[in-house]
Amino acid sequence: MDLLSWITVGFIIIGFIVLTFIKRNIERKKGSTAHSIVWWIVGTTVWGAASIILIVWWFSRI
Repeated sequence: MDLLSWITVGFIIIGFIVLTFIKRNIERKKGSTAHSIVWWIVGTTVWGAASIILIVWWFSRI
């Protein structure tokens, strides 16, 4: 595996872990604001788009 594949897999796994941790913290706080939920949705969307771009880039280099 080359460096790009390690970066792609690492980005996806670490991002998933971080987003899960943040979501769990939002759910624990009963009085979480809509502001934090909106930022979690924005972060998830950006992470998903970046993951898709990395996967496409990775497969285009193969």
